[in-house]
Amino acid sequence: MLIVGAGPVGMTLALALADSPLRVLLIDRRPHGAWADDPRALALAHGSRQLLERLNAWNTPAATAIREIHVSQRGGFGRTLITAEEYGMPALGYVMRYRDLAAALAARITAEQLMPRCSIDKIETGNEDATLTLMHEGAPRRITAKLIVHAEGTPGSDPDVKVRDYDQHAIVAEVRPTPAHNRRAWERFTPDGPLALLPLGADYSVVFTVPPDKAAALLKLNDGDFLAALSEQFGKRLDFIATGPRAGFPLALRVRQQITQQRQVWIGNCAQTLHPVSGQGFNLGLRDAWELAETLAESLHRQPDAGHPAVLAAYARSRSIDRRGSMAFTDGIVRLFSNDFPPLRFARGLGLLALDLYPPLRHFVARRMIWGARAWP
Repeated sequence: MLIVGAGPVGMTLALALADSPLRVLLIDRRPHGAWADDPRALALAHGSRQLLERLNAWNTPAATAIREIHVSQRGGFGRTLITAEEYGMPALGYVMRYRDLAAALAARITAEQLMPRCSIDKIETGNEDATLTLMHEGAPRRITAKLIVHAEGTPGSDPDVKVRDYDQHAIVAEVRPTPAHNRRAWERFTPDGPLALLPLGADYSVVFTVPPDKAAALLKLNDGDFLAALSEQFGKRLDFIATGPRAGFPLALRVRQQITQQRQVWIGNCAQTLHPVSGQGFNLGLRDAWELAETLAESLHRQPDAGHPAVLAAYARSRSIDRRGSMAFTDGIVRLFSNDFPPLRFARGLGLLALDLYPPLRHFVARRMIWGARAWP
């Protein structure tokens, strides 16, 4: 089996199949360890920690726990507070840099399992197998496998990928708060878009969502003016005293309609790229990898062909509820909260108040964020 893409999702799949009879090869266009300088922060649900611990790939020293999540809207009433203590867990989730998670996974990948510095020229599929033609360190190669798994990142231009542009950009940075964050995360909804503050070490990893023109202006500000703009958007509950470098990127929902084709399957961001609100996308990708590994392991004793149509159909069915639920959840939040329409602002306030006052509803939302579709009855 070939896995195209040796990022965290691809490596998770490889490790989850380590005890299976399948021979797995990871193929990546980048050199090994290219992620070492990647400063991005990832929001990991507690359910993702449980998954990674089963693979002996949880990087405890690099993780900052989220003990509380405070959810509110700017310019309107209503708020809710979700705490780990309420669910008897050490944390609701964690924040970790991409490079630290990748390092923990890569430490478990052997040299024989990885082929870096590859550029793919062509993929051919047939009834019995698939053939991948590539260049590896300047030399042409042809590799045949029963199944090709695509885990290489955001989908490009493809007729099967449907795109919904949110007309928003995310500005990401790390800022130093005062007082200290005390492991509390904030999700603050504003007319421009969601503003998330995620504890990371002594700082907050900020995802500041705004329209494209405002994003361009924010990237040009000096540090002091940027912190002032952040404070104005967030409110007066915290002060921000320092910031690191900033980066921006456009936000869109990208969904592959069919996650399986003949001898091929797509997982992680290759299958769906979500809005970062509530931090669902990466966790969904890890669940893709884990469930594909489970589907393959369970089917091998009946069907030794990993790319058999029945096996791929079983996987696609198993992911339907979680994929659709996560996409609807994040897309619905963006549509409901990214505006300043007074009746909707009032309805949002009632919804946040209901979450705060009615524990079963709050539990449903919290469990859905932590475990995905497994939280549904």
